[in-house]
Amino acid sequence: MSSEPDGPEEYDRPRADAEAAPCGYTDYETKERTAEEVPATGEGAEGLEREVWAALYEVEDPEMPVSVVDLGLIYGLELDDGKATIDMTLTYSGCPAREIILEEVEEAAAGVDGVDDAEVRLVWAPDWSLDLVTEQGKEALREFGISVER
Repeated sequence: MSSEPDGPEEYDRPRADAEAAPCGYTDYETKERTAEEVPATGEGAEGLEREVWAALYEVEDPEMPVSVVDLGLIYGLELDDGKATIDMTLTYSGCPAREIILEEVEEAAAGVDGVDDAEVRLVWAPDWSLDLVTEQGKEALREFGISVER
């Protein structure tokens, strides 16, 4: 019998202190979501929404050649009258590439014909984990030399 956890639900992940103040350098929102709702991948999107998703897939993490979508960082996309609002998270709150990634995601969405404005909302719920990486993302990580097997 193995002492290794069988799945992600058995890992005792540390949680933030409810009394802790957020990082002073980060503006973020908290949205209640379930693990089944994330990551968002654009599957089934059509028209303008599909074009925005295609642009988001082109944005790669600056430290490794994997799209932010395949890393499971995109939690939602809303389009309303020419404005794209992207909910996304980061692998951790102290990510040194935070500003670069947020700018590139915003620019990618705003660069799609039919999108007049784009906004990225940084959210932290639910916590990001390797479980959110798509199969394509896991394969890209393996090719890059990062093991994603447990």
